[in-house]
Amino acid sequence: MKKIPYLYNNYSPLKQITMGLDMYAYRTKETPAEEVDFNVKNEELIHQWRKHPNLHGWMEELYYQKGGAEDSFNCVNVQLTKDDLLKLRSDIEDNLLPYTEGSFFGMTTGEEKEDDLEFIDKALKDIDEGYTIYYSSWW
Repeated sequence: MKKIPYLYNNYSPLKQITMGLDMYAYRTKETPAEEVDFNVKNEELIHQWRKHPNLHGWMEELYYQKGGAEDSFNCVNVQLTKDDLLKLRSDIEDNLLPYTEGSFFGMTTGEEKEDDLEFIDKALKDIDEGYTIYYSSWW
């Protein structure tokens, strides 16, 4: 049996928390002043991934291209524009997400493609409705 690394939360030593890469996309009506390293007060979760490191690697490259300043791409926000999402769609369809690995990141298998494309369609629709879309992660 494979052992899974875990932590116990501060509230209950009986509740196990599995470590790994958790990834989120949010929408907000707020317009951040910058495309990276911003905070918003009101957001709504629109999509979630678990251990999809190649997508995370793509987002990390985008973060630094947009001027991201943090040494570690963890718990930071990066805005996804319409152009970003169209490029992401193209890279997913052409299997061009960068191979990415990290502690407890898991592995991208290719089975995520349909889910990724559904996210992009949803995010593009939200942008057309006046929302700002952004990505964040925690590992």
